[in-house]
Amino acid sequence: MERIVVLGGAESGVGAAVLAKVKGYDVFLSDYGQIKDEYIKTLTDWNIPFEQGKHSEELILNADEVVKSPGIPGTAPMVKKIREKGIRVVSEIEFASRYDSAKKICITGSNGKTTTTSLIYYLLQNAGLNVGLGGNIGKSYAYQVATEHFDYYVLEISSFQLDDIYDFRPDIAIITNITPDHLDRYDHKMENYVAAKFNITRNLREDDCFIFDSDDAITIGHLSKIVLRCKMLPYTQEKEVEEGAFVKDNKIVLRYDKQESNIFLEELALGGRHNVYNSMAAALAAKAAGVENEVIRQSLSSFQAIEHRLEPVMSIKDVLYINDSKATNVDSAWYALECQKRPVVWIVGGKDKGNDYSVLDDLVREKVKGIVCLGVDNAKIHEAFGGMVSRMEDASSADEAVKKAAAMAEAGDVVLLSPCCASFDLFDNYEDRGRKFKDAVRNL
Repeated sequence: MERIVVLGGAESGVGAAVLAKVKGYDVFLSDYGQIKDEYIKTLTDWNIPFEQGKHSEELILNADEVVKSPGIPGTAPMVKKIREKGIRVVSEIEFASRYDSAKKICITGSNGKTTTTSLIYYLLQNAGLNVGLGGNIGKSYAYQVATEHFDYYVLEISSFQLDDIYDFRPDIAIITNITPDHLDRYDHKMENYVAAKFNITRNLREDDCFIFDSDDAITIGHLSKIVLRCKMLPYTQEKEVEEGAFVKDNKIVLRYDKQESNIFLEELALGGRHNVYNSMAAALAAKAAGVENEVIRQSLSSFQAIEHRLEPVMSIKDVLYINDSKATNVDSAWYALECQKRPVVWIVGGKDKGNDYSVLDDLVREKVKGIVCLGVDNAKIHEAFGGMVSRMEDASSADEAVKKAAAMAEAGDVVLLSPCCASFDLFDNYEDRGRKFKDAVRNL
């Protein structure tokens, strides 16, 4: 019996362990940290042996294959030892895809991937297709392959999940855009991060589709270095394309398979220039999956904004509070600030990932009246924006940040949580940060 060892005991790892169990492997899960109670319950229910708080070499280095959770860097000592022994290391999506014959629409990118993924899932559901949602969003892909059956999967996939793939192949692959992010995991080399994103295209065949933002210089720059045999579907707001999507006369024009259809920009449920890109990518994916034009149009006009992504919380004394906790890099925060039409009190900060804040200077000068720094170490934000706003304060909890922002805001303003940074200095993750922000707003 082949032995599969899973490293990491959260959503991805536990899902992979359950699939390995279902497929008859001798399976063991190891987590160097503490495993949450809900995941311990799943492992116990499925009778899967595990350990936490340590990695036991004698239980790991006898594996035939290791499934590594995306949160564990390749530089981790145990991962290095596994590779030194010549044991193959794969990602959860690589492992799960071996047992899945569903059509896969897979989305990666630095920004917009969660919104685009959610849009495509909504479109396919509205078209009456039997579709699952997974990857970096919702339930583990492997767990769903083990316990459910879908004809289609819409998978949001991070660069970390693409690091250890070999044979994984989407039917439709999407790169929303590429901007500097997570460079600490890629030797601080942009080209390594770009290559990880482009792993999503490595196995595409002639009848598969690659959907990409042709206005994104980094994507196009890398595209010129590789040869892809698949059907190419660009989307753009800057020019016309023979096949793909573009904007003309205040409408999105979709050209696919020698047919053309239109969607007026004012019909889109999601506002902002960045969401026009997300809507175009989703519409092209739906077209490639055979969804009717009318379903695409209706779905793009009725979609509800997703949690933690420019999510309006509530208005108090004519001050609108917006939760954009998922903005964990500079580019995301740029989009959030760019689409604001009212004066902004900006809550920013967290664990810095080597951010260059200078690209935000013009927007901060134009739109931001006050800043609340929400982090353990706020020195870099003070240095970047201190001279641009009249008021700047520090906070070490969501509650304190909201109270200080409310004191700065006047009727007609927006209080925007768009942190630019990872959440791990004060919170479990960006969802925890977003929910605590929303609770603090409701408690005002």
